[in-house]
Amino acid sequence: MMRIAVTGSMGQVATSLVERAGPEFEIVLLGRRVFLLEDRAAVLAGLRAARPDVVINAAAYTAVDRAEAEEALALAINGEGAGHVAEAADRIGAPLLHLSTDYVFDGTLARPYREEDPTGPQSAYGRSKLLGERLAAERCADSVIVRTAWLFSPFGANFVRTMLSLNESRGEVSVVADQRGNPTSALDLAQALLAIAVRVCEDSSPTLRGVFHASGSGEATWADFAEAIFAEAAARGRRSTRVKRITTADYPTPAQRPANSRLDNGKLRRLYGLELPGWRTSLAECCARLIR
Repeated sequence: MMRIAVTGSMGQVATSLVERAGPEFEIVLLGRRVFLLEDRAAVLAGLRAARPDVVINAAAYTAVDRAEAEEALALAINGEGAGHVAEAADRIGAPLLHLSTDYVFDGTLARPYREEDPTGPQSAYGRSKLLGERLAAERCADSVIVRTAWLFSPFGANFVRTMLSLNESRGEVSVVADQRGNPTSALDLAQALLAIAVRVCEDSSPTLRGVFHASGSGEATWADFAEAIFAEAAARGRRSTRVKRITTADYPTPAQRPANSRLDNGKLRRLYGLELPGWRTSLAECCARLIR
């Protein structure tokens, strides 16, 4: 049985890993009650005590807008904290899977981003996650950095659950239509992470280490995504809210979002043989669970 230590016990990915892990996996959740990522000594001791075969760092400071006023805290958790996890994984000889984000890019490319494209985060959150990538790679050579985007699931706070809640009371919702990305099921991502974990334990090839993109197949704007959610609700007997398409300028936020969040997953497909399902299929499954 493979023992996997997962930081971030309450998040979408951690919860999805618990659900998707079969009997061949033992998931050990290490949340803030066990240690704070910014506490190096606690992270080192906590992961040593967990005795994992693989470490998945899914913990993060994710309040994107608040990070503009709390950048030091975001850097401590997403940056230095990721470095502490990587150092701990290296010390105990366990491969590390570190989760990162599309926000490390500036969003100006006209095509999906590849792993080797230049980074250029435009927000404090993006800068903190980029620092985490750098420290994870520096402190644990046996690491896989997995960038993903637009996560949704039946768990925690996410866009799907927010839209379904608004659908109960609103006739119309304004949604940004000039930001494009890949909606990604956290359950699908968890399945991919488990497959990656198995592979890195079996194969020490350097080509399986480094940065990989893993997002749902297909693309959408936030407005497209919202319309699909409301359509799923209507198909299950709920009312259907209208989407008013607006621009990013119409909905200013403290943090700047990338206009293009699309990730090219070709490297993951070539080297790991993995491809996440289409987001619309996974959205239907998610909505079926949330709408009873």
